[in-house]
Amino acid sequence: MALIKRWKATTALLLTLGMNATTLAPLVAAPFVMPQPAAAQAFSFPDVPSGYWAKEYIDALVARNVLAGFPDGTFRPDAPVTRAQFSSMLQAVYRGNKPTVRNAIGFRDVPSNHWASQSIRTAYELGFLSGYPDSIFLPEQNIPREQVLVALANGLNYRANNPVDQVISGTFNDGYAISDFARPAIAAATEKRMVVNYPSPSTLNPGRNATRAEVAAFLYQALLSEGRVGAIPSAYVASYQQQPGGGMTDYRIAAGTSLPVTYERDQIVLMPDETVPVTFRLSANITTPDGRVLIPAGSQVSGEFRPAGEGRTQFVAQTLVEPNGTQRTLSARSAALATTDTIREGANLSRFLKNTAIGTAAGAAIAAVTGDRVIATEDLLIGAAGGGVLSLIQRFLGRNSVDVVVVQPATGLDLTLDRDLMVAAR
Repeated sequence: MALIKRWKATTALLLTLGMNATTLAPLVAAPFVMPQPAAAQAFSFPDVPSGYWAKEYIDALVARNVLAGFPDGTFRPDAPVTRAQFSSMLQAVYRGNKPTVRNAIGFRDVPSNHWASQSIRTAYELGFLSGYPDSIFLPEQNIPREQVLVALANGLNYRANNPVDQVISGTFNDGYAISDFARPAIAAATEKRMVVNYPSPSTLNPGRNATRAEVAAFLYQALLSEGRVGAIPSAYVASYQQQPGGGMTDYRIAAGTSLPVTYERDQIVLMPDETVPVTFRLSANITTPDGRVLIPAGSQVSGEFRPAGEGRTQFVAQTLVEPNGTQRTLSARSAALATTDTIREGANLSRFLKNTAIGTAAGAAIAAVTGDRVIATEDLLIGAAGGGVLSLIQRFLGRNSVDVVVVQPATGLDLTLDRDLMVAAR
């Protein structure tokens, strides 16, 4: 009976990368474990053919008993990796090779009889992985690529030697997609040449779930950064090339940054339910802390006012065009604006509409209620309401009043970036 229990325990340790209860996959073998039968398949996985981009990484780690094949002889390089499975890989590589940096804690979703409880404990003690609030680890959650790199860089205590944003923007064409918490660690990992991106070394895909092949490549490069293995030639290792001084440097304008804008008219009058395209201009330079211009004043910010519910409107920016013609996609918006005014039958509009741009639907409503049909065409903005101005006027005929939204750009239309914006400082 004791022999059977030992055999079951050994089997559980070997089956570490299973995708579910019915698909068995090998767990990571610890460095001191004797090679298992799966290791003999290291150089003959049918789904890792000669020329496969990660073959040498996979073969090297299988030979070191860090990874193993599946019982059917395959490796399944494109299968995702869970946090528990990654913990087992980290234990196989670093237990006994790195001192603990903190005491273990108990995770509520990792009971003592969980197959990876010891691996998770080790990965935590060594500083590679942490849990989530309320003592949760989420062992069965697939781990994204950026989290793998963060774990390795943090666990190895790596820090970037160059400005983080400079490394990110100078290496990856999708650096804007890297989570804020991950940027310092990924910059450090990049400088250590730990980042391997197939098929394009400049495309990180930070939020995509890491595959078994990708984790093998990251782990091997981490070992290389420590001098524990020899280099494997690869065209897919991301490389940051520090630029000489005097040129232009990419900077990240963080989400939440305010963009002050101005408009050629004192106010804009809209119906709460109409959509109207408008182009504003930046009223001041957006600069770095040391005064270098990121976005010059006068740049055009184009977008549209959209209904925001409960009688409010909101401007949503879509495009930024700098004075030199450089055009960028922009994701920014104003607060939901609810300043309203009531236009009544017989009202004198001369003062109210002075230096005002009017949405088409608002112009039609005002004309219908007041009987003033001489609103200048040049004052009208083009709205999204269909049917033409005449049919819109008919829609509001018979009303004694109409409520309109009044936007005053000079006193409360600052825009806020929804997401990071990468630009070149001058």
